[in-house]
Amino acid sequence: MTDTFPKIAILGGGLLGGSLALALGALEHPPQVRLWARRSATLEAAKRRGITHATGLLDEALAEVDLVILAVPVGSMADLVRSALDAGLPDHCLITDVGSVKQTPHQTLAPLLANSPVAFIGSHPMAGSEQVGIAAATARLFDGAACLLTNDDQAPAPLAAALEHFWQTIGCQTTWLSAATHDALVARISHLPHILAASGARICLDDPSLGRFGGGGLRDTTRVASGNPEMWAEILIENRQAIVGPLRESIEDLAALLASLEAADHAQARLWLATAKHRRDSLTPPL
Repeated sequence: MTDTFPKIAILGGGLLGGSLALALGALEHPPQVRLWARRSATLEAAKRRGITHATGLLDEALAEVDLVILAVPVGSMADLVRSALDAGLPDHCLITDVGSVKQTPHQTLAPLLANSPVAFIGSHPMAGSEQVGIAAATARLFDGAACLLTNDDQAPAPLAAALEHFWQTIGCQTTWLSAATHDALVARISHLPHILAASGARICLDDPSLGRFGGGGLRDTTRVASGNPEMWAEILIENRQAIVGPLRESIEDLAALLASLEAADHAQARLWLATAKHRRDSLTPPL
């Protein structure tokens, strides 16, 4: 790792940024990692977690770095890259991110870097939690996780290979996609499940006091609804074009079940549930 990216700046001190810093620090030959965050409380919490190079000064975080990781909301990335360029972003460095939408970063960052030798390659480690903030960070967050990589801007192949190796070093299993393919995929396998969990929490727990009678099914199916609403609202709006299709499919699917119940059609209800069971039972382990 130290040969590939000896100096790394992580911009953003949330769950993913903090977990990255901890994961890199736990390597046998760790790179030099600097964590940047705006809030002093986040910096203090980072230092309590053993992340010693935590700073609120962007120029300090970026000095001579080889890799910059944007661990902030997708909507904040362009402004942060502008600030990074003003703060002296090194010409030789590579920028990546950890956002769960990929077309937007490619579209917004490419114009900012057009006159710069700095390249951008998108990254999306499929790791996280309904918990937020650096207090929930863990060095094991990326163990076995899929990491989806996008290179729509055609960054040089050696940089792409180096970034892929970076993610593999902290435990990820990597796959390359176009940004559009990525966004369509995560709309169906990540963003829609969050919507369904949130809907379940809204309907099943309209009287939260009754939740104490619920079993594991209620808790399991609604767990991710505890995710940060502000963050998830941004994700859903940013990826809305890819989400609306699967969401309409879900509405139609529930309408089909509703029709079978209203008609007391046992065979159709059983078939609806049997199809769900077959598809869930066929779910392959994570990459």
